[in-house]
Amino acid sequence: MYKIEVAENGVQATDTIGMLQSQGFNKENIYIFAHDKDRSEHLSDATDTGEVGMKEQGLFDSVGNVFKKRGDELRSKFESVGLTKVEAEQYEKVLDEGKLVIVGTDEVN
Repeated sequence: MYKIEVAENGVQATDTIGMLQSQGFNKENIYIFAHDKDRSEHLSDATDTGEVGMKEQGLFDSVGNVFKKRGDELRSKFESVGLTKVEAEQYEKVLDEGKLVIVGTDEVN
């Protein structure tokens, strides 16, 4: 099971993370995505949420992301936390608009 939310900025993202926690999602299973890699890492650190890494993606996909364009990398990370291919494409476009996507999951694929 997973839940996807969209936020305009870091303040909204923080509120959304709190809401997801109140719904039973653990902070380490809440992922915040931004199109800009530095922004994504900064927000994950600031909100103490999970980062999609080798645990979620597996070695092959994690290493492969080093060589992918950012959009491809983001879609791959979305899929690794449970989104379908269509959802991953849809939410990558949301990121293109400068918005943030927060995904809460109760398990990692």
